[in-house]
Amino acid sequence: MKMQIKEFAEFTGVSVRTLHYYDEIGLLTPAFVDKITGYRFYDENSLIRMQEILFYRELDFSLKSIKEILLSPNYDKEKALKEQKCLLTLKKERLERLISAIDSAVKGENIMKAFDNTEFEKYKTEAQEKWGQTDAYKEHEEKTKNYSKQKWDDIAEDMNCIMTEFSLCMKNDNTPDSAEVQNLVKNLQNHITENYYLCTDQILAGLGQMYVGDERFKKNIDKHADGTAEFVCEAIEVYCRK
Repeated sequence: MKMQIKEFAEFTGVSVRTLHYYDEIGLLTPAFVDKITGYRFYDENSLIRMQEILFYRELDFSLKSIKEILLSPNYDKEKALKEQKCLLTLKKERLERLISAIDSAVKGENIMKAFDNTEFEKYKTEAQEKWGQTDAYKEHEEKTKNYSKQKWDDIAEDMNCIMTEFSLCMKNDNTPDSAEVQNLVKNLQNHITENYYLCTDQILAGLGQMYVGDERFKKNIDKHADGTAEFVCEAIEVYCRK
């Protein structure tokens, strides 16, 4: 099998832009690139890797986490698929509970337990830790292990201030490539490095995509103003291309 990027995009249901980005961050590179035409081609191995990525995306893993997992020296594809099956089964069971809870809610019954996702999140965390033993993950664990509640609150407030500044820049019609906005991106990168792990441009680019690709992050950032997450993502893309 050999497909050009447009064919591969249509076959897998992702956009050409997404494939370009996956290539940029080293998550999914083409099987080969024609040196004369510059055309990108994908093969069977590309499809297998894309399937792995899509399974993890379905489970709400960030692109950064997916890359760490797939590039981990401990990664075992067969075992990972079994982990994914367990996670998807837990997710399916939770959805069935929620569907059933709707009927109970109509009857006026208390259905709060239906929202409990503890088991899924616990299993997901275990799977991520099992396959994602990267330097960034280890640095994050070491740096944050003794953080107090006040420290976590301060970090969250600092991040909130940065996102507020992004939203104000957007409202004031600053473009993502403006000096003021690009300086904010640098502040964001420094904030992550100072409090979590060394935030390289590559990691930062993955975070930018997560801000728009993960609905939880997008919703939290867009509380400052609709479109803020997309604005931050675009600003990060400009910053990382320099």
